[in-house]
Amino acid sequence: MRCRRDRPGRPRIDPRDLWSEALAGVLARPVRSALTTLGTVLGIGTLVITLGVASTAANQIVGRFDALTATSVTVTVPSPRPGSDSPPLVDWTGAEAVERLAGVVSAAALADSASTANVQVRANEVVAPGELTSQTLAVVAAGPALPEAVRGTMASGRFYDGGDIGRHDRVAVLGDQAARLLGIDDVRHAPAVFFRGQSFTVIGVLGGFRREHRLSTSVILPPTTAADRMGLKHVTHVLLNTSLGAAQQVARQAPIALSPGNEDALSVVAPPDLSKARKGVQGDVDGLFLVLGLVSLVVGAIGIANVTLVTVMERTGEIGLRRALGASRRQVAGQFLAESTMIGLLGGVTGAALGIVAVVCVAGAKEWTPVLDLRLAFGAPVAGAVVGFLAGLYPSLRAARMEPVDSLRAAS
Repeated sequence: MRCRRDRPGRPRIDPRDLWSEALAGVLARPVRSALTTLGTVLGIGTLVITLGVASTAANQIVGRFDALTATSVTVTVPSPRPGSDSPPLVDWTGAEAVERLAGVVSAAALADSASTANVQVRANEVVAPGELTSQTLAVVAAGPALPEAVRGTMASGRFYDGGDIGRHDRVAVLGDQAARLLGIDDVRHAPAVFFRGQSFTVIGVLGGFRREHRLSTSVILPPTTAADRMGLKHVTHVLLNTSLGAAQQVARQAPIALSPGNEDALSVVAPPDLSKARKGVQGDVDGLFLVLGLVSLVVGAIGIANVTLVTVMERTGEIGLRRALGASRRQVAGQFLAESTMIGLLGGVTGAALGIVAVVCVAGAKEWTPVLDLRLAFGAPVAGAVVGFLAGLYPSLRAARMEPVDSLRAAS
């Protein structure tokens, strides 16, 4: 053992020897040291798993968040007051204006009203006694870009185009559920539907609605036809689909593009900010499991303190002999502090390693991308060492207070 004189008659132990003695003390009872380290392993491991899994799960929110909901924006337009001569806030060309905004993928204007929400619609003019010949359906008007706006597909036939709108053609497109209720599954022979004493040729069936599912039970008319024959003249909704991440920006700009100067009169429904959702979930998960990790750390610290105290009691003879040979109280306390700190450090390293492996395994099982903070990986062993140091304070101070004579007498 290398020693230097701290003051006359009092040797000072070299720090390398101090840690060598501490390591020897830890390895002298490997089973006890391993069981003592287990508490710290559990505490540090729980903290690493908690923070790692929480960060990984929060990172998946954007990916797991329903992309349809995250990119759907709806602008609601109030209808003009009855008898008012003021122009509508949004006309049918408004969808074209809003499509020019950055981040807008598709847009379509829609018109509906309470008077056309429940219309008796028949698929033929023949009324057979005792048979149900009509269905109560909604009649709406929509722009030609509606299939893209609702992210639907044409199950049969085609959707009307600018030519049908310009000619005021009496054509209609049925939602897939409406077509099923009316018994129309093929539009190649130009079936007709009848309501309010008028006939409309069915040119297509629209299905696969991923938004505005209510349209699946509706009769959809061109804007000009609906205005002429059903009184649906004014746009009531504008449906927008945006790029992922652009919904908030589009929601702020769309009312201005649709109705400059009257944007405050329009109401916008936009998805929540994903960054806030991510932070909220991560905060909730962290708060829930962080308590478990802290409890495990406290249990580990108590275990280290108890075992270190027992070790002090078992090694009173060694302590007395060291004091008799000139070791100071500080040196005795330092040796036991070094042992408890080493146990905590070993627990921190082992717990951090096991925690990182657990995070990677959970992410792999869920097919997620693991997210680990390097500060957490390197800070966990330091936290374990701090826990071990704090846990060994009292036993070390108790060992330092022992008098050489009393320690040797107790050992004999």
